[in-house]
Amino acid sequence: MGGHSVRHRTRPAPSHRPAMSGGRITLSLLGGFELRCGGHPVSVPLSAERLLAFAALQNRPVNRSFVAGTLWPETTDERAAANLRSALWRLRRLSPDLVETSPERFRLGNGTAVDAHKLTASIWRILDPSEEPATGDILHVCAPSDLLPGWYEDWVLIERERLRQLRLHALETLCERLTATRRFGLAVEAGLVAVQEEPLRESAQRALIRTHLAEGNPAEAIRQYRRFHQALVEELGLEPSPEMVDLVRTITVV
Repeated sequence: MGGHSVRHRTRPAPSHRPAMSGGRITLSLLGGFELRCGGHPVSVPLSAERLLAFAALQNRPVNRSFVAGTLWPETTDERAAANLRSALWRLRRLSPDLVETSPERFRLGNGTAVDAHKLTASIWRILDPSEEPATGDILHVCAPSDLLPGWYEDWVLIERERLRQLRLHALETLCERLTATRRFGLAVEAGLVAVQEEPLRESAQRALIRTHLAEGNPAEAIRQYRRFHQALVEELGLEPSPEMVDLVRTITVV
């Protein structure tokens, strides 16, 4: 993958203030990039936008040389370092609180709320077997959450896939745990979101089929199985696993 991304999207309306001040800073990465201060959208220069998104996704102090080499891989070290300094300068002009810097490292400022961090926190709470899934976390994880759509740089693709896999595991776990507590409506919702995200993911299909069976809907279970079976054969030339076949064998001949 190249170091430059081509993105066609609508930017937020430019802020009429020379700098961000006096308001809560929020950074949205799910569904697209948007920075807000006190509820107002703030226009961010492209190079600074990439740097801010990178800092948010790392969510820890990172070496400047690592950042420069990652964001500007097709330039010399000197040019990449200069680009980094310029992007940091632009962010400081917006607000000195956006990033915390030292001569060798920088990180996202502690006062910036990031939607991707909130989603990750919800995911980890759901995956924690000692915690009962809260309705807010359930709705959060079930909501659409494509990370920086239209961005194709390697560092974005890696983080997007990491979040996607975590979320799929959380959705499967939700489906199973909500079924166990007979919260079938939410269990079905979680299962459907998982299979819509990844129709050929058998573990998600099994979780949803178990929910249908537990709720007393064998016809729904069979329909779900047959849709999955057909897609698996047509797209990959594979058959469902013995575990999947055994799951529906007791209902009818599949």
